[in-house]
Amino acid sequence: MKILFVGDVVGSVGIKAIETYLPEIKQRVKPQLTIVNGENAAGGKGTKEPDYQKITRAGADVVTGGNHTWDKREILDFIDDPKKNILRPYNFPGERVPGRGFLEINVNSKKVYVINMMGTALMRPIDNPFIAADKLVDTLDEDAVKFVDFHAETTSEKIAFANYMVGRVSAVVGTHTHVQTNDAQVINKQTALLTDVGMTGSYDGILGDKKEPIINNFLTQRPNKFDVDEDGRMQINFCVIDINDKTNNARSIKNYVITPNNQTFLN
Repeated sequence: MKILFVGDVVGSVGIKAIETYLPEIKQRVKPQLTIVNGENAAGGKGTKEPDYQKITRAGADVVTGGNHTWDKREILDFIDDPKKNILRPYNFPGERVPGRGFLEINVNSKKVYVINMMGTALMRPIDNPFIAADKLVDTLDEDAVKFVDFHAETTSEKIAFANYMVGRVSAVVGTHTHVQTNDAQVINKQTALLTDVGMTGSYDGILGDKKEPIINNFLTQRPNKFDVDEDGRMQINFCVIDINDKTNNARSIKNYVITPNNQTFLN
């Protein structure tokens, strides 16, 4: 089984990149499951239903979230719809939180769980993701593929989480920092890890936003309004995980990026 995972979609440029590149990527990779992190799709913060529809029409089977999941109130209108495969981090505290933190999908008669978790290091205080994952995974079918989008700030927490879950999940891929890391590996020939898959959005901005306000913030240490760079050229960051259907262990994980200056994947 091949799982294609695409990094944080940022703004309308990110949506355009998904619509432009994802169909061709899927044609080349031929994944059985495609997952896209869409928590920044609506103007850089949050997800509205039209964003979700565009991402899924382009080829995503599941759309995951993160710390910006609730930034657009419109998400409350559709996040509980069982027909929509959209997730928010599982470890938000309490039982009254809308939406789902994981879902089950059948892929060619194979059960797959897609799980969304959020870290706590340098992030908002929510339930401990290690303990939450412990409790959740113990309730899931052992004979199933388990993929985790771990939305977190620090590399150490992501690597620690993956090592903690070795042999219990098939893959842990990090999101949130918007910069793809070069540490794709399969731990103990069991669990695939990529600390951060990167982002999908403006190649010319800073993490998808316009450069000038961010640079000015560092120069002056004064508050600046950050705006999504909606005029930049497109980039898309993604990874492909190959999983053994019989053992549920990852065989390989490879990370890719398509930018205006690097079209190698498309050639």
